[in-house]
Amino acid sequence: MRARPSPRRLLRTSVALTAAGSVVLSPLAPVLAESTPAPPPSLISVGTADGFVRIEISERQGRVALRRTGNQVVVRVPGTQPPDISRLRVDRPAALAGVTRTPVAGGHEIVLTLAEGAGVRLGRADGVAYVNLHHSAPPPEAQTRVPVRIEATDDRLDLGFDFTTPTPAAVFRRGPAVWIVFDTPARLDLGPRVSADQPTGPASDIRWAGGEGYVAVRISAPETLAVSARQDGQGWSVRIGGPREGATGVSLARDDLNGPTALVAQMAGASRTLWLTDPLIGDRFAAVPAVGPVKGLGARRQLVDLTLLPSAHGLALEARRDDLSIVAAGDLVRVSRPGGLALSSPVDALSQASGLDELPARARLPALILESWADTGHGSFLARYRQLQDAAAREADMAASNPRAPVEARLALARFLVGSQLGFEAIGVLNALMQSQPGLGGEAEIRGLRGAARAMIGRFGEAQSDFAASALSGDPSASVWRGYIAAHQRDWTAARQGFVAGARTLDDFPPIWRARFGTAHAEAAIETGDLNAARTLLAYVFSQDIAPAEQLRARLVQARLFELSSEPDRALAVYRAVGRAPLDALATPARMNVVRLELARGTLTPDQAVQHLEPLRWRWRGDATELAVIRTLGGIYLAQGRYREALDALRSAGARLPNLPEAVGLQQDLATAFRALFLEGGADGLQPVQALALFYDFRELTPVGAEGDDMVRRLARRLIDVDLLDAASELLQHQVDNRLEGVARAQVATDLATVYVMNREPEQALQALWSSRTTLLPAALNSRRRAIEARALMDLSRYEHALEVLGTDTSAEAQDVRAEVLWRQQAWADAARIYEARLAERWRQSESLNADEEARLLRAGIGYVLSGDGAAVARLGGRYGALIAGARQSAAMRIVFEGGEPLRGQDVSQLAARTETFTGWVNAMKSALRARLESPSRG
Repeated sequence: MRARPSPRRLLRTSVALTAAGSVVLSPLAPVLAESTPAPPPSLISVGTADGFVRIEISERQGRVALRRTGNQVVVRVPGTQPPDISRLRVDRPAALAGVTRTPVAGGHEIVLTLAEGAGVRLGRADGVAYVNLHHSAPPPEAQTRVPVRIEATDDRLDLGFDFTTPTPAAVFRRGPAVWIVFDTPARLDLGPRVSADQPTGPASDIRWAGGEGYVAVRISAPETLAVSARQDGQGWSVRIGGPREGATGVSLARDDLNGPTALVAQMAGASRTLWLTDPLIGDRFAAVPAVGPVKGLGARRQLVDLTLLPSAHGLALEARRDDLSIVAAGDLVRVSRPGGLALSSPVDALSQASGLDELPARARLPALILESWADTGHGSFLARYRQLQDAAAREADMAASNPRAPVEARLALARFLVGSQLGFEAIGVLNALMQSQPGLGGEAEIRGLRGAARAMIGRFGEAQSDFAASALSGDPSASVWRGYIAAHQRDWTAARQGFVAGARTLDDFPPIWRARFGTAHAEAAIETGDLNAARTLLAYVFSQDIAPAEQLRARLVQARLFELSSEPDRALAVYRAVGRAPLDALATPARMNVVRLELARGTLTPDQAVQHLEPLRWRWRGDATELAVIRTLGGIYLAQGRYREALDALRSAGARLPNLPEAVGLQQDLATAFRALFLEGGADGLQPVQALALFYDFRELTPVGAEGDDMVRRLARRLIDVDLLDAASELLQHQVDNRLEGVARAQVATDLATVYVMNREPEQALQALWSSRTTLLPAALNSRRRAIEARALMDLSRYEHALEVLGTDTSAEAQDVRAEVLWRQQAWADAARIYEARLAERWRQSESLNADEEARLLRAGIGYVLSGDGAAVARLGGRYGALIAGARQSAAMRIVFEGGEPLRGQDVSQLAARTETFTGWVNAMKSALRARLESPSRG
């Protein structure tokens, strides 16, 4: 007699079984009673209930270590058998944010990352270690009660589900069970299990359970019985038994064009992927319900990574890999893995052509080119071409009516064209083939042939996409092409990696491609500093039986090697020899290097070098050679001070060839030249108008940020110096409107307002100041802004407003403006006192007065005269008597300070005209602007 299990053991087993996944089939006691073969014992069991998850890890292989670190629980399982965590990965409990497994010494570690708000308890009992997780579950969805109709005969069972809204469903067979899954949170009016006394026909057991947003029914029925489904209005009818009806409406296709190889099922109205657990077997599978009308997959399809189950409606899959992804989106269900599915080649499913033994044979590797492909036999090239073209045309006509028609003749034509270096024609044939049969897009040979054809005509970006296809991911012949493409894209490290990865296939290519690959690899070795490898590779190239053009291409690389090996004479000799070749693609770079070396030696003057390079600039265009010639020419122009020619040359090529790697260096040359001109003083030797014209013609080169702003302000300062105030204000206005924010904008706006006042445009000055107001400006800047604003208001005759703006500011600039306002208001005494105060104790110094000081002294004297303050006039005359004698306006000063007769009105007008202070203020502002622009910090 078998011992009765302990209550604790029964409880633990029940918890694990009652929540074994997203679907729970209840009651579970009959499951324990059924005599089904026990599956191999698993190291890990998972049970779930509302808000609770229990994970049990068997200790039959040794003691399991449990520890918690922060929000992670680390489970160390001993033994060589990796624990199966697919259940936790595919249907991760809400209490877990992530699950990973890592091999360690003596076993494996499973890391459970807890979700926010999850609680955990660790322990062991009855030979297992356990992790109990609890998590607040979301409120349950409202469930609709759905009546279920059951009609049974001895050989047939009919079920009707009377939904009141359209409901996605999946009906399929899985071994001895029929599953019916509805994608809606419904409660079936069926009871948890059909009672024993209710007739079920050929079925032996019916039970249902609800999951998160769906409900599932499992019916045990013999595998010999057919299953069919029918949509009844909003509801569904399912029949088990009766005649077989082949389900259709779900088509399968291979997808290699949108990432790793995937299987795409086209099923209209697919809803989502639901992962279910079979309570009898314990494994998991997926169902994808769909809305009506009925559509299904008639037969079982077994693949390496998954099995497609036969369905009466919807889709069902068994996963054979932990990382299988099933995504339903609209009418498509995409099944994939991170590294791609293992699917057979689409060519294998096509009919085999007959009678084509004479066609170019398939290479052993998909990206390999065979020398025999270009063989024309005993006839001419045209005869061979027409033969293959006719065979391909007949095959294409056959494919128009038969999707399983062979493709060998069209592939043979493509091989012949690739082997004959006719890349454009080969691409046309391959594109037409892929257009007529899209499933061939993932065929390795087709992607390899098209990639090779694209590479040989210089479409390296397109070729790169072909060789990046998952079908070619591990192919060594494709690696050689990747290295070749990377070399032409100037990615030297990737080029060397590609060539090294495919080195063992290099000798399988025709001699011409061995030479081309070897030359490109040698150039990559030179650019990465491996000169010894470059010498070996070039020796390999020269050993090939190749055309003179390929020899010359390798000689160019050899000349570069001589340069880096400190052998300039040998390099120059090789460049001269290649430069005499009647091939512009090779002669142009060779002649450019001759000019470069002779210019460095001093055997050519810059003018002579320009005469040699200008024709080369137009002789070969459209690739890196053109950019190299233009960069060399631009450098000579800059060294000669021919700035416009240099910038024109550099800009022209960069705009036309922006995608070439060398274009980055050319753009850097442009930026460096522009910076040297307008930031480092290179353009200071030009007239301001010429500098302005040059700047406007190339203003798109102005760098973003502080350097660009400094360029504009320096140029504006030069324009101000020569009174080109309109042009200066336009430059500064652009800065204020488009490039600056905050304090920097307020600083430049203050300079702009100053220029506007100097140009007699007070309204624009006020607009510049008022539109750039901001908080937390430096005190010195605020004082300048007040003085400029007050001066602009004064020019508009708004004297009281100007004085109000100045307030209590006693800075020198504010005092000058205040005195000017008072003078215009004819407040003579107040103005005179400010002018005298601005002179301070200048009378104690023996140096002659400058123009500003003479104007202040005259205005102070006239003000005192007009206000009747004779004592003040006498005081000034006594103090400044010695300086008046040597002043520029000594006659006027003697009239004011030494005249014995009262001044007449006419005299006052003439003297006041001589004391104009605006010109002095303009000069002072120019000096101040110059000082600020040349200072590293502005304020």
